Order: sequence, then structure tokens, then C-alpha cells
Amino acid sequence: MLNLQVFTDGSVDTKLKVGYGAYLLISDLNASINSLKDTVKVKRFEQTSSTKLELQTLLWSLSEAIALANGSEITLTVYTDSQNIIGLPRRRAHLEQSNFISSKNKRLNNYELYHEFYRLTSILKCELVKVVGHQPSNKKDKIDRLFSLVDQRSEEHTSDSSHTDISRMPSSA
Repeated sequence: MLNLQVFTDGSVDTKLKVGYGAYLLISDLNASINSLKDTVKVKRFEQTSSTKLELQTLLWSLSEAIALANGSEITLTVYTDSQNIIGLPRRRAHLEQSNFISSKNKRLNNYELYHEFYRLTSILKCELVKVVGHQPSNKKDKIDRLFSLVDQRSEEHTSDSSHTDISRMPSSA
């Protein structure tokens, strides 16, 4: 069985509706932070919002973890600061029972992403852990410092895009 930890975060320029999601996938929590800096993956998402980006980034990281496992059984611990993602398991029965339709009889925003989240987490042993983002350095433990790697990488890309003509930037895969 493959035991992995996934750290995910995203940062959005709400005016441009462009965001960058970042994730770090590791098997050893004791690895040095410096050795992990270059392993953070970053991806650009367009026509997104903060909630949507957090989901897109998580789904991307889960798909990558499944591919890495290459058919082996996998256990994931997902670290995120997204309250929406943390609450999804609790909301599952209600959302599926209502077919992702709100009380105002409208299809929920991001319902396809919620559906995919439930599909993937049904085939994975997945634990979600809430991380408090943006803490002072003296309050951070090892998990917080690892989370900071993805937080910083997503924010770096977002701040870069706000100073660049993004219409000319290639999309990354």
C-alpha cells in the first residue's frame, strides 16, 4: 500500500478569473523542506474562482496520485486550507440526494467538480485535514511549513500574472 500526503492550495486573480493551483505530493513527512521546494507542481486555471480553483487543484492532485500509484492501493492524507473541501464529505448525502440542485431549484455552481470529488474519494482511502493558512512563522509546525510551499508557489504565479499580459502566456498542463 502506498501512503501519500498531498498539500494543495490555490490563488486567484478575481478580476482576471485566472488562478494558479499548486500541490505537493510526498511519501515521507520527514523529508527536508529544501529538498521538496522544486517538487511543487503548479498549474494555471482560467475562468475560475477561489472555490472552483481549490476543487480543480485538489482533483488534479488526486488524479496525479492515482497515476503515480499505477494500480497499487493508495492511502492519501490531503492537507488544505479550503473549508469548502473539508466540508464536502459531510455534505455528500444531501448534495447527491438533491442531485446537486439548490433549494432555489438551481444547479449548484461547480456541481461537476463536486461529483468528480466524490467519485475519486470513493476509490481512494482519503483523509482531509484542515490547515490554517497564513500563520506567522513562529507558529508553524512541519505540516504548516510544507503547506507554505504550495501556498507560496500559487501566490507567486498569481502575482506574476497580474503584472503580465496573460493573453500571451502559454497555458501550462
